[in-house]
Amino acid sequence: MSLVRTRFAPSPTGPLHMGGVRTALYAYLFTKQHNGQFILRIEDTDQNRYVPGAEEYIIESLKWCGIIPDEGVGFGGAHEPYRQSERKELGYYQKHANQLLENGHAYIAFDKAEALEAKRKEAESNGQHTWQYDNKSRLSMDNSLTLSKEEVENRIAAGEKYVIRLKVEPGQTVTFTDMVRGEVSFESDLVDDKVLIKADGMPTYHLAHIVDDVMMGITHAIRGEEWLPSAPSHILIYEYLGLKDKMPQYAHLPLLLKPEGNGKLSKRDGDRLGFPVFPLEWKDPSTGEISSGYREKGYYAPAFVNMLALLGWNPGTEQEVMSMEELIKNFSFERVHKSGARFDPEKTKWFNEQYLRMQSDADIASRFAEVLTAQNLQRDLSFVTAVIKWVKDRCQFEIELYEKSKAVFEAPTHYDEKVIEKRWNEKAKTFYNVLPQALESIADFKAENVKAAFEATAASNEIKPGEVLQLFRVLLSGESGGPDLFIMTELLGKEEVIKRINVAIEKLK
Repeated sequence: MSLVRTRFAPSPTGPLHMGGVRTALYAYLFTKQHNGQFILRIEDTDQNRYVPGAEEYIIESLKWCGIIPDEGVGFGGAHEPYRQSERKELGYYQKHANQLLENGHAYIAFDKAEALEAKRKEAESNGQHTWQYDNKSRLSMDNSLTLSKEEVENRIAAGEKYVIRLKVEPGQTVTFTDMVRGEVSFESDLVDDKVLIKADGMPTYHLAHIVDDVMMGITHAIRGEEWLPSAPSHILIYEYLGLKDKMPQYAHLPLLLKPEGNGKLSKRDGDRLGFPVFPLEWKDPSTGEISSGYREKGYYAPAFVNMLALLGWNPGTEQEVMSMEELIKNFSFERVHKSGARFDPEKTKWFNEQYLRMQSDADIASRFAEVLTAQNLQRDLSFVTAVIKWVKDRCQFEIELYEKSKAVFEAPTHYDEKVIEKRWNEKAKTFYNVLPQALESIADFKAENVKAAFEATAASNEIKPGEVLQLFRVLLSGESGGPDLFIMTELLGKEEVIKRINVAIEKLK
């Protein structure tokens, strides 16, 4: 195989959807598996939809995910510029559009938007499902196929706006081999005459990505399945330009579906069900609306990437947790699904939980110590590490650590009412009035020694430990549940445990 070169070519029209990140990821995995080059190109030909800050957001998102381009916008490279708006100024797209005009595979069209809309409405009123500008309708439209050469030239000279359309020849079967779907065929009679150059002189995606892929030596083009219906037009453009031998292999990836499985995953679904659909938090520059991101929600980047990789692909084994290196080694388009992949927000949390478990207590403690410092809680690192060991298995995210462990940093200000109402009786009061004395006598205040003293005190007072155990947690933490109770007593220390019991007794009188 020759040098593999792939590209990720998003449009800067807003935040990068996780589906776009997955496209970049699959291209990156395939490229790195073959020691190739991964390129970031910005397709900003639709100036009306350009959003300030979107390009920077795309680059930051890829960096956070560890999907680092070898060349492209923000990274440099031998094929600069990598923004299509800049490439347009160099005349690349117009040159190829002119070639298509000259060889009869494209034509100039003056049709106004109102005329096109009228055609669509007329088709609807006649019971037609859709109307399109194609080999059947173009000879009744306002274009260079129905006008004289002189009239076309005069109208252009007069400054009239026009577009350049692809002229699709009918009666052809367009076939190509997709890396995901195998052999795919389309009849050209059903293919519309795509706009190649818009009225503002900017190229459309249909022409621009082909010119750029050829000029940048792209060998494999990975994109979403929403582009599959346009594939025959793209293949014909390669053919009409005499560039069929330079056409990359295409892979059309399945959609990411809503958690319910019906329809494409959207931002609205995330808002409705409370999960992000963007890698990073995004603030809309025009409305100020903030959309949540996986990074800010506390997800590890490798966990997010691992989850995305398995949305539409599997390695053929039971293994689910994989590093980037393992993903690169195992990835193949042969195992990418043809049907859509249903997104499961709970599974995404599960992945983060696995990556939390994989972190060493010491590494987490060093980061958590900074959180404590921000709360004006200075603690010895060895103590913080012990807290992490105690609470880690109760968390899915590092940002949950403080909430789950705050009982060892803050004395309770309230006590679980249901437990108090159910358990705080005369028998319990008697027990907790004598327990501090038993705890005071413990020389080595370790969890197992506290537990032994607790159980011995219960036995000497003819109380079952279960009758007062949950109360013990409530008196110390205020909460009815949490991580191991007796390890908590060890972390708190003898003096603090006895103090909290006595304070609780006074408050509950």
